[in-house]
Amino acid sequence: MTEYLLLFLTALAAASVIPVSSEILLLALLGTGLNPMSLWLTATLGNTLGAVINWFIGTKISDHADSRWVPVSSASVERASHWFNRYGVWSLLLSWLPVVGDALTFFSGIMRVRFALFLVLVAIGKGARYAVLIITFEALPL
Repeated sequence: MTEYLLLFLTALAAASVIPVSSEILLLALLGTGLNPMSLWLTATLGNTLGAVINWFIGTKISDHADSRWVPVSSASVERASHWFNRYGVWSLLLSWLPVVGDALTFFSGIMRVRFALFLVLVAIGKGARYAVLIITFEALPL
């Protein structure tokens, strides 16, 4: 049970700016014989919740762009808006990407992407990434 909690918290942190890799822990736990479906669900939930936190922060921070205490300028919000409008909400399927994915989830909050749509797209992207890792690991002849 402790392993699942650790994976959940690591996946949650990995969706933030904290430089941690949930993939390494996931693969290590797979090697111990834990249930792959439970590991997939745990990692996906943790990583998706981390993205939800980014989205929520984005929704709150956009009202305060250019404040001294907010590290986001209205110019960067404008650039992100232009990029996000160009590629659309479907780019959230790439929220699993390191660094870029964190920014996507944050700016989708600034852009006020509907939460339900955000949640579905992010969960699909993050879940697919963990599924590919698990399937690949399971297919390796060890």
